[in-house]
Amino acid sequence: MRPFPADLTQAQQEWGATYRQLAEQPGRTELRRRLYRLSAQLFFHPYWQRRRPSPAMWWELRALGRPGGDTSGRLLR
Repeated sequence: MRPFPADLTQAQQEWGATYRQLAEQPGRTELRRRLYRLSAQLFFHPYWQRRRPSPAMWWELRALGRPGGDTSGRLLR
């Protein structure tokens, strides 16, 4: 697994938790706004200025946002 910066992985974990909350409570404006802010924070993070993210990198980062942060069961490059 690639070493992502701590603030980037934290933002991804918060994004995942917010997404799950929104799925349980649809229509919550504050959750939609938080998800939007976190999405922008993830997409425009300085880490991506050094290298262009590949789909595999996005997948690994998203896996860190899932409960347990498990990336097993998928092929890593």
